Amino acid sequence: MRPLPRQWQHPDRTRAFGRKAGRAIPQFTAWRTRNPFAAPRLGAQTVPVLIRRETPADAPAVRAVTAAAFAKPETPVPVEATLLDELRTCDGWLPELSFVALSGKDEVVGHVVCTRGHVGTAPALGLGPLSVHPDHQRRGVGLALVHTVLGAADALGEPFVALLGSPAYYGRYGFRTSTHYGITAPDPSWGEYFQVRTLTAHDPALRGVFTYAEPFERI
Repeated sequence: MRPLPRQWQHPDRTRAFGRKAGRAIPQFTAWRTRNPFAAPRLGAQTVPVLIRRETPADAPAVRAVTAAAFAKPETPVPVEATLLDELRTCDGWLPELSFVALSGKDEVVGHVVCTRGHVGTAPALGLGPLSVHPDHQRRGVGLALVHTVLGAADALGEPFVALLGSPAYYGRYGFRTSTHYGITAPDPSWGEYFQVRTLTAHDPALRGVFTYAEPFERI
């Protein structure tokens, strides 16, 4: 199982999840400037956005936002953009759980998706990528996207949503370390950073190792 992209990880754990041994990984301050999950800065102005289901016409703009959110000089096409492309064509893609954030000018400025995961043969959801354009980060866009996709997943009768990220940030949505619910991360080294948000249809008897949609395994 490959580590998930470091942009989805807690900044204090980037070294533990480096994709290749010996590869330099930016320190917390550099990483934080590109972190679309970060809470709004003190005094930062939130922006009004409309969250709606993605349509086929949105796909190019969604890819552009994803690429912009995670791009670095050495990786002009970040792995998250490639992952999103592959997820769209896999069996785990769920169009009803792909949402965009629109600015007041009807421009796509953010995107979130949940795809089909499993615990054994039982269906569940994995969240990501979550992308917010750099010009709109830390203004509440990511917050609105995550709340929306969680509500939609609950309405569809899904049992839980899993992700890899900061406990301090995702705790505000009700995420808890997965082992609290008997769910094991694909990679045990993820520890407390692999989290689960249970939904109304959750059955406490559902326990075991979580697996993401297939593209996560090879991208």
